Amino acid sequence: MKKIDDGVKNRLKNFILKDKKGIRTSLLRLFAEAKSCNTVEIYDYLIKQGFTVNYRAVSSMVGQMHSRLGILRFNLTYEHNIYTLKEDYFGIVKQILTPFSSRDSKG
Repeated sequence: MKKIDDGVKNRLKNFILKDKKGIRTSLLRLFAEAKSCNTVEIYDYLIKQGFTVNYRAVSSMVGQMHSRLGILRFNLTYEHNIYTLKEDYFGIVKQILTPFSSRDSKG
């Protein structure tokens, strides 16, 4: 399990380091705080956070997190896709986000 955790940590670090505007960090923070979210809720959250995004880009980014990072559980419903952070990765996401919290608060 340790080797898998290290792989997830590395993928998450790379994912966040490529985050020029802070969208990915905010998105990870949302998943760490919310039990589950659909794509509309994620889009609304990012808009309220002040990001200029379109719905398709948000849907694509979340899909990428699901497929490349492997930290999200995906549930297809009739109306919207629902994403949940897998319980096994909750601690890792919190740990990865901790250094970025102080950076975000500085402005």
